[in-house]
Parts: sequence; structure tokens; C-alpha cells
Amino acid sequence: MPRKLFATKKLLLLSLFSTILLLSFSGWADRKDPPGKSDPHPKAKNIIFMIGDGMGLAHVIAARIFKNGPDGESLHLETLPTLGYQRTHSASDSLTDSAAAASAWANGEKFNNGEVSCHDDDQDGRCAPAPSPTILEIAKAKGKATGLVVTSTVTHATPAAFGSHVPSRRCENEIARQYIQGTEVDVILGGGRKKFKSTGKQADECGTFGDFIADAERKGYQIVYTKKALDAVVAKRSRKILGLFAPKGKTPELFRLYPTEHYQTEEPTLPQMTAAALEIVERDENGFFLLVEGSQIDWASHRNDVAYLIGETLAFDESVKVVLDWINEKPNRRQNTLVVISADHETGGFAISGAKGEKYKRGDVVAHGWTSTGHTAEDTVIWSQGPGSQYLGRALDNTDLYKVMLKVMK
Repeated sequence: MPRKLFATKKLLLLSLFSTILLLSFSGWADRKDPPGKSDPHPKAKNIIFMIGDGMGLAHVIAARIFKNGPDGESLHLETLPTLGYQRTHSASDSLTDSAAAASAWANGEKFNNGEVSCHDDDQDGRCAPAPSPTILEIAKAKGKATGLVVTSTVTHATPAAFGSHVPSRRCENEIARQYIQGTEVDVILGGGRKKFKSTGKQADECGTFGDFIADAERKGYQIVYTKKALDAVVAKRSRKILGLFAPKGKTPELFRLYPTEHYQTEEPTLPQMTAAALEIVERDENGFFLLVEGSQIDWASHRNDVAYLIGETLAFDESVKVVLDWINEKPNRRQNTLVVISADHETGGFAISGAKGEKYKRGDVVAHGWTSTGHTAEDTVIWSQGPGSQYLGRALDNTDLYKVMLKVMK
């Protein structure tokens, strides 16, 4: 291309970009920003933050078609009235990991990949500056009950960002220690027994090891390892529960749809854990902050395993049903509870390629493709309802979710 023509096209592109930028800023004043101290809208006594780790929109569509067919009902998460989306990049990379993404939600600022609510810019293994409290810790300081419910190890990157501060997501023993000795999260349900009871030979990257189950017992936690034991302590109206239902991650929900020799009946499902956690934290008169994660949607996508993906997504959606049913039982719950559902990032570049010349029916696994076995940089959807949700129905950054939760938390 002649240099003059190239230069002319470049000037035209710059001019067009400037015009678009000017128009964007001219409408900025009309955008709804998070509420201030004098905001007249109701505050949220309860916040339920639900995360489908690695879940893109195509994951949701594939699960819906499998469950209900292309003309069937929406998934439960799709029924929430407010819809937005968010950017997911970390401070260090266009492709975020779960640690940086969850830390952005928990703290309202960007972190490098691998950091868990802790800036380790000097890479000396210390948080610098001293970390700010997470949204869960702020809720705790307000006298609210707090809970973490996941299908991974409970010390995995996403829940860790809300209940601990460590320079590396690989410090899972230290995360367990901080949960019990520091943050004292009231309800902790998931996998990861090995991270709570380790020897010196099993020290993590932070050099931490110890028997944090014994510490938890001394602090008044009820320790449970099975669904039956969980049901029993919930019936006794226990207020602090540590449920560790597997040595590592929990049994995939896929085996609950298609039982095999791997199916573990003694483990509670994600919906069952969610119901148990709600029954516990709702007893606090000051309200609660509850995190629920369908962790293994991400693991399925890393493996490019569509059946595993569908099973995990549907289990997560059943947990959404548990939450919505709980809210709808009493009018004041709807008025007082902010529900936010999103994904920290998309995994796998999962795409539905369609079924040309035919129409899907219920029970079909969609024709699909993958672009990666890792994370992708696409934006992720935010579904929400309740006080504060009016500020989530637009294009946001993941750090904005923290700002909205903080502003509306009662």
C-alpha cells in the first residue's frame, strides 16, 4: 500500500476513534454509578455471591439445551431480572486466573495472577502494603455471619480470596490456618481435608503446616465429613461448621447424573451444601455474606470434557434454585437480599457450533468446539437481583462488583 494512502487511512481511523471516544464520554454523566452514603435505595442485609468458575455463556446454553431442549425453560440463573457483564483481566495479564479475579471481587482492585488478596510486588512472599479487609471480612466486622461453599478444596483460589491474604494461591495450608485462626469464617463446606491437617513434610509454599482441624474444634467449630453428619449439626442449630467432604476436590456432579463406582453417596451435593449453609447463616440477626462456587465447571473445561461441564453447570444451577426458593419463602428476604451470579473468567473457549439441518432436543449434547485448555479473555455475564442489582446491569469491570456490594451492604 502506498505510504500516502496508508497515512490517510490511519488519520481516518484516528478521527473515527476520537469521535467515538467523545460520544462515549458525553454520555458518561447519565450512567448510574454505585450509590453514595445518601443513596435512598434499600440496603442489603444479606449478600449471596454465586460463582460458576470458568463458566461462559455457551456453558449455560449447552446445559439448558441438555436439560430442557432448545424451546424449554430457562435455567434458574437465567431468571434473575438484571443482566450485565464484566471485564476480567488481571493486573499482570489479559488472561486472569481465579486468584486474581476473585481478589478483584473481594477487594475492589486488580491483582497479579496467583496473588490472593495480597500484593506481592517485591516477590518477597509478603503482602505489601498491608492488605485491606475483603468484603467477607467487612461483613464479619459488621457482625454478619459468613460462609464459603465450594466443590473444590475450600482453600482453592476463589474462596481463599475472600477469607485470607497470601502471596501465592499455592499456600493452601496457610489459607486453611487463616480461615480458622484469623478470619474465623462461620461456615466452610467443600473438599480439602489434606490442607487442614499436614506435617512438616507437607508444608506449603508459605512454609505452613499443622493440625487446623484441632484448632477449629478448640474454637467451637463442629467438624463434619459426611452429609449425614452435616444434617445432624444443622438440626442442632450449630453456628460454626467446618465440613470437609473429600481429601481434595469433591466428587464431580457428573457421577450424580450418571452413577458409577466413583459415586460417593456420603458426600453432600452442592445444592445440599448450599441449603445447609443458608439454614445456618440466616440465624444471624445482622444478616450474612455467603459465597457459593461451582468450582469444577472450570476443571471440566480445562479437560475439554463437555459431559463433565454440563453436569457441573446443572448442579450449580440447582444451587441457584435453592437460593431463589429460600428467598421466595418470605417477602422480607427478597427485600433484604442481594444475589449476584457470575464467573471469574471463561475456560476452554467453549463454543456451540450448532446442528445444521436438524434441531436439538432435550438430552442432546450440543455440537461444540474448544479453542483452548486454559482460560480465555472474554467478558463474563452477571445475573443479579435485589438491593444494589440496579447498578450491575451494564458493562463493568470485575472490581466494580466489590464497590457495589460494599456500598449497599447494610
